[in-house]
Amino acid sequence: MKANKTRVLLVGESWLSTSTHFKGFNHFSSAFYETGEVHLRKSLEAFENIEFNHMPSHLVPMHFPLDEKDISNYDVIILSDIGSDSFLLHPDVFLKGETRPNRLKLIEKWVSNGGGLIMCGGYLSYSGFSSAAKYFKTPIEEILPVNIFTYDDRIETPEGAKPIITNSQHPILNGIPNNWPILLGYQELILKKSASLLVKINNNPLLAVHDYYKGRSIAWATDIGPHWCPSAFLNWEAYGKLWYNIIQWAANKI
Repeated sequence: MKANKTRVLLVGESWLSTSTHFKGFNHFSSAFYETGEVHLRKSLEAFENIEFNHMPSHLVPMHFPLDEKDISNYDVIILSDIGSDSFLLHPDVFLKGETRPNRLKLIEKWVSNGGGLIMCGGYLSYSGFSSAAKYFKTPIEEILPVNIFTYDDRIETPEGAKPIITNSQHPILNGIPNNWPILLGYQELILKKSASLLVKINNNPLLAVHDYYKGRSIAWATDIGPHWCPSAFLNWEAYGKLWYNIIQWAANKI
């Protein structure tokens, strides 16, 4: 790890969308590849000591590291909108029936030795849509400052929900205004007794932190971009500073 830079790996935040178009007698299909890391990446460009890397979802089963040494190339790993199966089911496991390391256990070991883990909300985070993300009862749940429900944990708030700061003295909230823009949804989570709650939303944890042996972990219960995180939040003057502080705290640098 480079002492002068905080090396961050965002894992997930990409998807392939397909559509079928019917026009009278004829029909055709189309597909689009999209990513959701643009707003976060752009917001961090102002901070020269952040080295931002992105591993799209479709590369994770094959290319996410299979040993702790390679994971240790990073100070902070952010899991965002990618289910646990992408880490558990290496192609050699799923297609060939061969054994490979459990990468959720590798992440747990890496954090216990000093790494920083952040999980962001989304349809394939925590428990997720129809419980498909399935991080409950895994080593990731052990690391995080929250416990995860075993059912679909998404809370949609199309009317808007206001985040409320509960611990303004924490370093992550240094320089962050008290008045936050609304959010359009989040994950319902259970704060662990050993964790610290920094921001709540509808009396649920929105931003929580936790020391895990030599490492640190953070739960951010909503998106890093649309739709739960609307344009007013993404364009908020403190969005970039908030994420800079989150990353630096996870890296044990503030």
